[in-house]
Amino acid sequence: MRPAPTLTLAIAAALALATGGLARAQDTGAAEPAPVQAVPAPGATADEAGTFASQRTLEPFLATYEAWYGGRHAGTATMQLVRDAARWRIDLGVRGDRGFAGIVGLNIDQSTVFDQVDGEYRPLAQGTTRKAALVFNRRTTGTYDWASGIARWTGDISKARRAPVPLRPGDMSGLLINLAVVRDAAPGRTLQYRFVDRGRARDHVYRAADTTEPVEVAGLSYEALRVERTNGGNDQTILWVADGVPTPVRILQREDGEDAVDLRLVEYRTLQ
Repeated sequence: MRPAPTLTLAIAAALALATGGLARAQDTGAAEPAPVQAVPAPGATADEAGTFASQRTLEPFLATYEAWYGGRHAGTATMQLVRDAARWRIDLGVRGDRGFAGIVGLNIDQSTVFDQVDGEYRPLAQGTTRKAALVFNRRTTGTYDWASGIARWTGDISKARRAPVPLRPGDMSGLLINLAVVRDAAPGRTLQYRFVDRGRARDHVYRAADTTEPVEVAGLSYEALRVERTNGGNDQTILWVADGVPTPVRILQREDGEDAVDLRLVEYRTLQ
């Protein structure tokens, strides 16, 4: 079975934990912090960079995706953003069939509770559950303690990953980086974030295309901006972001040039 690398959406990271897969060499260990940036391409004006991204304010939503693995339909995924007073929660649920990641009936549920500080998404707590009938049932929980400047994970996680991780301003979980890309993407921009999730920290750098392109998913056509992680080595993470849509319309993980995990938006709606 091939190990699954980490997706921005955090699905493949959860798959790697579920299957015992290992992250690739360039993604291991704690990286030096990188400031969160959204840098326009040379020559782009502020107006040009801001024209694309009109979805700046968080709004509760529910989105449904088709989940593909290795080019075959493998299940469904849902993403939901809800608000509770001053806090938010983003949930991801994956329901696998036909041997998603080589496991029949694999289910993954992941949530991050967060707030907003100076416009940035600040994680507070995290939980991940991975189940496969008669095979395993694993859960991890994480706490981002900003008062002490430490994040820590407990549960079904290796001893090395239970060590405290120092927090830096702008640190985010994988699910929050997904929201941040939607917030920050604009033609020609370079986006830099620090990923702190499940006992590890590393830099994520993305580059948005200079222009949008037509993208068809689940029979619907979007004019979307391609945003690709540039420091993933042989593993590519590509997101397509459409103006006004609160979540990526497609998220593709490629391994050594071949499609691995592929999420394609079926529908979405805003919630009251």
